[in-house]
Amino acid sequence: MKHSTTPQTRRGRGPARRIGRSLAFVLPVVLVLSGTLAVTRVNWSGDPSSPVLAAADASASKASSRTAPAPQEVLRDRLLTELQEEDPGTALTHLQEAVDERPALARHCTSIARSLGRAAVRVYGPTRAQSYARPVCDTSFASGVLAAHG
Repeated sequence: MKHSTTPQTRRGRGPARRIGRSLAFVLPVVLVLSGTLAVTRVNWSGDPSSPVLAAADASASKASSRTAPAPQEVLRDRLLTELQEEDPGTALTHLQEAVDERPALARHCTSIARSLGRAAVRVYGPTRAQSYARPVCDTSFASGVLAAHG
């Protein structure tokens, strides 16, 4: 048996393997960092003229929410006043109209209707308040009446 005198090289142990290992380590790090930077540069505010960072935009929206009451709070206060000045039926009608006009208020409809139900019990008593119950916001007004009475 004749042995070769030329040294055999092992495949994959040369400079290509070192470059491959370096890329395998560096490439994911670069991709994660570039993705993170891209997300922070997106204008999440919806205002196309304002290219601010997402973090700065979030702090600005928190500051503005402290100065002005939320739309659902304004609606709740207005409807509670209306309930006392007129009747719960009118307040419930206006609640349904407000939710139809501004669908974003729908997720607050249940809590507003319960508040109206509790206030109706205080103003009109449980029996009369229950007579105004309607299927507005999944009968939440009626559950508010029940909660205030029971």
